[in-house]
Formats: sequence, C-alpha cells, structure tokens
Amino acid sequence: MLNEQEYIEQLKEAVIDGDAQDVVEIAKEALEAGVDPQVLLTQGLMAGADIVGQKFESGEFFLPQLMLTGRALKAAMSVLEPALQASLGDKAGEGDTGTVVICTVQTDIHDIGKNIVSSMLTATGFTVHDLGVDVPTKTIIAKAQEVNADIIACSALLTTSMPVMRDLINLLESMGLRDRFKVMVGGAPITPAFAEQIGADGTARNAMQAVQLAKKLIAERRQA
Repeated sequence: MLNEQEYIEQLKEAVIDGDAQDVVEIAKEALEAGVDPQVLLTQGLMAGADIVGQKFESGEFFLPQLMLTGRALKAAMSVLEPALQASLGDKAGEGDTGTVVICTVQTDIHDIGKNIVSSMLTATGFTVHDLGVDVPTKTIIAKAQEVNADIIACSALLTTSMPVMRDLINLLESMGLRDRFKVMVGGAPITPAFAEQIGADGTARNAMQAVQLAKKLIAERRQA
C-alpha cells in the first residue's frame, strides 16, 4: 500500500497525463487507504490542474491536453464528490449557503477550475447553476435573474478573456442590477488586484477558498 504523499503524487501525474482511468483507480485506492478527500482534491487534482494550466499558457500543452485533463478531473470528481460531501457534512450546515450561477466567460472554453469550484460549492450545500463555457454576459445575467441568484461566479483561463469579466460588471451596473448580485471571478490569471480593479466582490486561489469566499459574500448580502 502506498503512503499518502505517494497517492497524491500519482493522482497529480494522472491528471497531468489526462488519464481518466488511472485517476479513478488512484482516487478509489487512496480513499480506501484513508486519505482525506480534501487533501486529494487540493494537493492532487487541483495541483495537477494548475500545472496543466501553466503548460497551456506557456505553449507546451494545447487544447487536446486540456480536454483530456478536463475529462480526467470529471471522472475523479465522480469518485471524490460523495466522499467530500461526507467529510464536509458537518461544515456544510455552518453559516449561510445560497444560489450561485457559475460559468466560463464568453471567448473562453476552459472549464477545469470552474468544474472543481462548482463541485465544491455543491458539496457544501450551495444550489449551483452551471452554464458551461463561452457564455455571453447577457445570458449570465438573465440566468441569475431567473433563479434569483445570490452570486455570479465567472472563470477565465485566457488573459484575453479577462476583459469580459469587466464587461459583465459594467453591464450589471448599466442595468441597475449591480447591487442585486455578488460577483466572484477566478482562474489562473486572475489576481486580487484585477478583481478589485474591475469592481468584483472577490476572487479565490482555489476551490476551498472559493467556498469560503462564497459563504462570506452570502453573509454580507443578507446583512445588507
């Protein structure tokens, strides 16, 4: 039997390789060995996904590798999500949860990080409406109005897609809806400074921090 760190490294490498079958087998074995699913998520899946994102940005990886990684992550989350829900069960009831509309913004088709955040929000009790990728700003806002969302969460991996987040916030302001929704932005190139610059309500470095930020924003919204 492997130790915890060996399972983490194997899981990370399988994500980088985009091997869905290996990812599932390793995740199952690690859970059976008693490895914390949150550790597998953050140090295995998310760490591997970050490396893939960096390789894509540097031109070492291309769209096919991203697609394989996305499939591997989706397969892994099908194994990890029930364990995460169980491990977060007590915490899921702490504080406020609400409704989130999440997507990758228009001009960007990358969904690795978005999918992990979506799964973590669901696991911790949020109602999540995932619109997918390359979503127009008007579609995002219309869905948020339709489901009476508390939070709009937008992701981008490409730096060229980042201005679309600013466009979303500007459109919310012009429609008189900016105060109705909290806006979270995320993705590898997104920094706290950029989030502040465009008038977003916050960003997070990983899925666990995204859940914490979402709960904080929900509490602020309901106290207003």
